[in-house]
Amino acid sequence: MDKIPVLGLGTWKAAPGEVTEAVKVAIDVGYRHFDCAYFYQNENEVGAGIQQKIKEGVVKREDLFIVSKLWCTYHKKSLVKIACQKSLKALKLDYLDLYLIHWPMGFKPGDIDLPLDSNGMAIPSETDYLETWEAMEDLVNAGLVKYIGVSNFNHEQLERLLNKPNLRVKPITNQIECHPYLTQRNLIGYCQSRDISVTAYRPLGGSREGVDLMADPVIKRIAQKYEKSPAQILIRFQIQRNVIVIPKSVNPHRIQENIQVFDFELTEQDLDDLLSLHRDFRMAKFPIAQNHKDYPFNVEY
Repeated sequence: MDKIPVLGLGTWKAAPGEVTEAVKVAIDVGYRHFDCAYFYQNENEVGAGIQQKIKEGVVKREDLFIVSKLWCTYHKKSLVKIACQKSLKALKLDYLDLYLIHWPMGFKPGDIDLPLDSNGMAIPSETDYLETWEAMEDLVNAGLVKYIGVSNFNHEQLERLLNKPNLRVKPITNQIECHPYLTQRNLIGYCQSRDISVTAYRPLGGSREGVDLMADPVIKRIAQKYEKSPAQILIRFQIQRNVIVIPKSVNPHRIQENIQVFDFELTEQDLDDLLSLHRDFRMAKFPIAQNHKDYPFNVEY
């Protein structure tokens, strides 16, 4: 857990034109952990922001914790290093602190990130994430990445990975969607019992089916009690569960506000009230992959 800074900046859906500035602001106000991915198609711009701050002497490379993710079309063992090197080149780095398998499902390799069949469903590859993992381990040995982990894995998939014969490197984190409407109690309990940290993406919710988490009366009430914003409550909620949290914003005011979460503490009652909001509401469902043999959300956790 102490390897990964507890708070980072998410960059998913951050428009290329805005994300360079967001990264620079974030570094200026104290962020050191940046969550990136090939699939977000903005790593060049994230890298530009990082490089500028290193050049200005605001930070050194070793002060930063940079994460990227292996996309589904690169699960074939021979493609993993190529994918990693693409992200490194885009980010203008010579190593990543952490590289994650973005989803357990492999898709047909090629130039199209989301290869679809005639029914609009993702075309799978003939790959197994246990073999993909061996290529991930090779990246550690080659010095291209310091740590490796997974994202969107359920506990059965993690168990299968941990029980893999000749496992050389354990995953250090499982990055999953997590917020009070999807508390992930069982999966977090499983991961922490296996000494795997959990990183929460979409911690502020976001919108699907018109649901606005930050307008929830319970969250608003707790925010008023501490004179904090709903976002700050949602971020603090994860930190107090020993969950790493990566809120995304490109708004300078909110980027700063989201890191100002270390000067107050939620009570056990607050945490219980937030946990009681759980309604199994998942926003990142990836429906085009739901027929895939490795689709993670067909089991309870």
